[in-house]
Amino acid sequence: MAADIPRLLEPALLQSILDSTAGDNNLIIVDLCSDALYRQKHVPGAVHLQPGVLMAGTAPYPGKLPTIEQLTNIIQYLGIDADNHVVIYDDEGGGWAGRFAWTLDLLGYQNWSYLNGGIVAWIREGFATESQANQATASNTSVSVANPTVWVSTDDIISQLGNSDFAVWDARSPGEYSGNMVRSARGGHIPGAINIEWTELMDRQRNLRIREDAETLLSNAGLGRDKAIATHCQSHHRSGFTYMVARILDYKHISAYDGSWAEWGSLDHTPIERGD
Repeated sequence: MAADIPRLLEPALLQSILDSTAGDNNLIIVDLCSDALYRQKHVPGAVHLQPGVLMAGTAPYPGKLPTIEQLTNIIQYLGIDADNHVVIYDDEGGGWAGRFAWTLDLLGYQNWSYLNGGIVAWIREGFATESQANQATASNTSVSVANPTVWVSTDDIISQLGNSDFAVWDARSPGEYSGNMVRSARGGHIPGAINIEWTELMDRQRNLRIREDAETLLSNAGLGRDKAIATHCQSHHRSGFTYMVARILDYKHISAYDGSWAEWGSLDHTPIERGD
């Protein structure tokens, strides 16, 4: 069954899978919603992961990747190994789910699907929920950075600036991009970066599903499949979603900058542009 689960998973299909695979230990559903919402209602069988653990949470750049030890604790707590298929969702349209998708990719666990619209679509469309907490059977999986190509550093980006085959996708708000809203030592954007705010890819008329015309929107903006794309926001939370959208669209050269603007805007040697 897992091999047949699409990367972008509609609620009705997940319900059908749950109905037909009750007790299937190879399917792990990870809830990245708020603690309060998980206690009230969640997808049946889902295990809760507090999304903040996906970030190092330490100064000066809290959005950085956690240590391997911390990542190992996450993967083992969820019981994930190479045989599992992981379904991920959150309550905000995909930011935290995307951050976890990027983490799974980085660690070499690419058998994941995103519940389209997350818990918003699931609840609004009347699918069954439960309130009881679920606990996964812990694994002893060994964790390493198995797929470093999805992870870029400040120096990686600097080395590619001016390369016509490379693009930066800035997922922040227009105010942050222009430099009118300053959230680091300096405001503005990476030279040449293309600004498509993360929420622009969500269809509010379809319960926060990914827009059906997402690929056309990206291509028209200069973020086509032919580019090697690095995406970022302030802390690689919002850009978790933009990374995930590109993966779902089967972009082959998408990566994320976990330092994001918190790092870029605080360093002395990084080039910055201001304005729209």
